[in-house]
Amino acid sequence: LAAATGVESAIGSLWYFSDLGTRALMAEFYEQLQTDPRRTAALRASQLALLNGDTHIENYQLITQAGSTRIPEDLLAQESIDFTHPFFWSGFTLVGNPWW
Repeated sequence: LAAATGVESAIGSLWYFSDLGTRALMAEFYEQLQTDPRRTAALRASQLALLNGDTHIENYQLITQAGSTRIPEDLLAQESIDFTHPFFWSGFTLVGNPWW
């Protein structure tokens, strides 16, 4: 649908993800785009950041490589979540032009 509307590329998921997991991946993705404009490379680096535990939740804070932001407590049922599990990052894919 996104390609039909004329966007250059879109990130999609192959299955349902948690809102918090998606928020963590996308926060890291946009940070990665600052250092590498290739969308595929930014997505891969973001997925690796979750896999390696570099992007994580700690004390109601989303910790990314760029810093931390507070997570609203209604989104967070527990103080920390293990984003290293493939459920949170492996089903995202980029379709379309990989360049910005």
